[in-house]
Amino acid sequence: MVTGTPVVVAVDGPSGSGKSSVCRRVASRRGLAYLDTGAMYRAATWWCLEQGVDLDDGDAVAEAVRSMPLVVGVDPAGPTFHVDGTDVGEAIRGSAISTVVSRVATNLRARAELGDRQRHLIAVERDGGFSGGRGVVAEGRDITTVIAPDADVRLLLTASEEVRLARRATELHGQAGAAAVEATRDQVVRRDREDSTVVDFLTAADGVVTVDSSTLDLEETVEAVLAVVDEVLGRPA
Repeated sequence: MVTGTPVVVAVDGPSGSGKSSVCRRVASRRGLAYLDTGAMYRAATWWCLEQGVDLDDGDAVAEAVRSMPLVVGVDPAGPTFHVDGTDVGEAIRGSAISTVVSRVATNLRARAELGDRQRHLIAVERDGGFSGGRGVVAEGRDITTVIAPDADVRLLLTASEEVRLARRATELHGQAGAAAVEATRDQVVRRDREDSTVVDFLTAADGVVTVDSSTLDLEETVEAVLAVVDEVLGRPA
């Protein structure tokens, strides 16, 4: 990374691949902003429910998302999400949102609206913003292909389904026993299946580097991603 040159790192991948934890650490180590686009879909879902919008009414969902007063904080040490002045950072991680977020995420008009906001947030970090113009690590489902196909570094972060389920079970239930994994399976597998009807985040597009974290712990995955970033940007290892 050349000092003074903004850098955009785009990372896609399925649920439980470690995108959020890895990308936050990568952003912190490189002095970049961090954009969690999946949380924006969760915030939009929270807003629709808060407004009493029927999630099966595609037009109503799209209009609610268009008018949503969302403010996103991109500090990797503590990303924030406020909707109409309410801090929704904790609420959007609950099962009430997780079980229905795909109904908003698969709404193409809602995706277009949030996509415009995501591009704007990325553009801000190229010119100034939290990072002071150093750039941003943006992660989600369609960052490498739709939101920032011109990103300096494009990665697909993945892992086996078994590993992803265990990670998400540990995150939600504190352990990855058989019961916890089964309790998590529908949320992870179903959401990936539903979201994949509108965007392909399971296979790498042309020019996108795949990092498989199935056999890596968090720190090893961070190092693997940083190695790709440095190689693509021409930095010494």
